Amino acid sequence: MNHNWLSIIPFLVVIPIAIKTRQVLPGLFIGFLVGCYLLEPSLIGGLKKMLSFIIKGLTDHSNLKILLFLYAFSGLVGIIKLSGGIRGFVEAASSKIKTKKGALFLTYVSTIGTFSAPSFRFVTIAPIMRSLLKKVKMSTQELGFVIETTATPIIVLIPVATAFVGYMTSIVDMALENENIHQDAYSLFIRSIPYNFFSFVMILLGIYLSFFHHSSSKPMSSNESIDQPDEDWHNCDPAVSKELPVKPWNLLIPLIIAVILTLLLTWWDGSKKANGFLQSFIKADVLDAMVIALVITILFSFIFYRFQGMKTGPLLEGFIAGGNDLMSVIVLLTVVWGLSSVTDKLGFSAFITSHAGWIPAAFVTPVLFIFGGAVSYFIGSAWGTWGILMPLGISMSEAAGISLPLVIGAVFASGTFGAFASPLSDDTNTIARILNIPVIDYAKYKLKPALIAAGITAVLYGVTMFLF
Repeated sequence: MNHNWLSIIPFLVVIPIAIKTRQVLPGLFIGFLVGCYLLEPSLIGGLKKMLSFIIKGLTDHSNLKILLFLYAFSGLVGIIKLSGGIRGFVEAASSKIKTKKGALFLTYVSTIGTFSAPSFRFVTIAPIMRSLLKKVKMSTQELGFVIETTATPIIVLIPVATAFVGYMTSIVDMALENENIHQDAYSLFIRSIPYNFFSFVMILLGIYLSFFHHSSSKPMSSNESIDQPDEDWHNCDPAVSKELPVKPWNLLIPLIIAVILTLLLTWWDGSKKANGFLQSFIKADVLDAMVIALVITILFSFIFYRFQGMKTGPLLEGFIAGGNDLMSVIVLLTVVWGLSSVTDKLGFSAFITSHAGWIPAAFVTPVLFIFGGAVSYFIGSAWGTWGILMPLGISMSEAAGISLPLVIGAVFASGTFGAFASPLSDDTNTIARILNIPVIDYAKYKLKPALIAAGITAVLYGVTMFLF
């Protein structure tokens, strides 16, 4: 079925269903199923084909390592919460920070130790800022905006020890395989980081708003009930509940070990394949290093917490509960792998290569970012957007002869926009819940600066195209 227009049908199904339902998984699943029936148009042929693609994806060696990393990482966060590490960090920090500048400085500096995932950032930083809100002369919405600029926009730029790295590398690897491009996915991911222009623009806007913008400090509206005297920030998230112990080192020590081990093991693996410090990191099997470092960290953490008197049963339950929190992402990734395999069999990449030549190369990257930003805004999922658009982006890159890192960066930037700006995103809803502000009001507040950043980003992609 090479060069067959049927190969675009699954994507034509995925996007409208995802936008209509405001959920990415139903659209991906139905697109996957439709693609399978296009390959095997019989009563149960499509279902059998779908099952075979799922099994193939789940038994792939690299895919299994990615799933193991995602589940284990989330499990580690689960036992850190249970041990009182997050509550301890929040209590210690909030007791020492007394001024607006101190609180904002902590928000940025704490990224060093809590960059693993956006939700992790929110449950450590937002309660601190909430407890200090009366001293920090900012509106709650402005505060939420500042906190969010230190979450996803920064985390997508960090190449090690985050919940994003395994997924992002896998998406790139999947699209490369479809195009028969024999390049290292992690190396391309590293090279794409400077081209995630939206993240850099949003970070700069956050810094400006934090330290240079003079807020009018308008009184909080009645719906911002965070300022009411009976509100207690301990109730804003289970991770900072009063029932948990107060042990900040239970957060800091595991994270320090995970980061150091990841860097050491990555260098150790790469040093056998290349000369030079930087080349060692480029040539290393980073996913292997991250998984091994994570397993060692989890084993250490179990022993560390057991010596503090925690029982094995609750620790195991906390680990499993934490891992299960990421099951929706694991299911999403499984369906993305299946959809990619189906469209590859239908000849999607060959179809795009044959029919995308008429698009001026200068417009490909800006249009891809704008289109992806619109999709991510309406479905509220960065990860879903990356899964949908990365095969398209890399196919168009090959067809138009555009730099792969540039296109990969644009796809990641488009999903980052949705994660930041969409009222449906986990980031928006989590920060609104913790700060106790209406989701829609908060989403409207940050939409204008997000659109300004998106506009600047689109222009940057247009300008960059003339440099290649």
